[in-house]
Amino acid sequence: MRTRFLSKLTNGEVEEYLDRNDLIFVPVGVTETHGALPLDSETVLAEAFALKMAEKTEGLVLHNLPYFFAGATPVGRGTVQMSTRDGAAYLDRIAQSLLNQGFRRQVYVTMHGPAYLTVSPMIRDFFDRTKAPILYMDMIMAINSIKNLSFDFLEKFNDMAIGAYSVLGRLEDVPLNVPESNSVSYDLEKVMKANADNPASPLGKFAYQSGAVGYYFDQPSDHLYTPLLKTPEERDQYAKSGVEAIGEIVAKLEMSSVVKSLREVDEYTKSNSLKKYGQWLPK
Repeated sequence: MRTRFLSKLTNGEVEEYLDRNDLIFVPVGVTETHGALPLDSETVLAEAFALKMAEKTEGLVLHNLPYFFAGATPVGRGTVQMSTRDGAAYLDRIAQSLLNQGFRRQVYVTMHGPAYLTVSPMIRDFFDRTKAPILYMDMIMAINSIKNLSFDFLEKFNDMAIGAYSVLGRLEDVPLNVPESNSVSYDLEKVMKANADNPASPLGKFAYQSGAVGYYFDQPSDHLYTPLLKTPEERDQYAKSGVEAIGEIVAKLEMSSVVKSLREVDEYTKSNSLKKYGQWLPK
């Protein structure tokens, strides 16, 4: 196809696509303080993964969804915070529209820790209402499910974040020589200690990630360590490493099997669950 991004296609191209396929990937992002990287880093990561998945499965991508629940980062004034409820309601309207237009198989993709607080409830409620099983891929969990990666995910996170900009043709959006400030720290041990000292830290073990207790970072730089990029060559090196890591992850997730399973869940729901128990399932 000329492009995988829905909004960059003409309506005729989308209608032609829907005559042969019903698959769309929806990367859900966030705009938040992110060290020396742009505020949309984790949006771009989700979009890059979604694009590579769409290329593997002949799917489309609905992007430009960057304003969802950020979590503990509103201490940075560049962060845009949306409540989990409002975010879920907004995504639900998008999912319903896509379903109405013919996108029966929808895959929601995130690369942001607290994103599940928004997306998971929408996925379940949408299914009860429509009986259309749409899929949520929390990439943190998806990556951790891969047993034979050639690298450590956490060690490659910044590489992938920078590589994602390269995948989308936006590498020059990643700035060079960003000075240290209350938003940027290049001292990994300092960032780790600040997070360990946060009184919310010992409570985090009682539920998945930030679902245990509400809290904020002490200062924006506590959110995440990012590397100091001094030259375009250093940036290119990180990007190359990150693009390779993204490619390996997508390959090992075997996306053709994933979207095939999504189709099978839909068929099973219709042929089994609805036929046997449809009279008292949620309407």
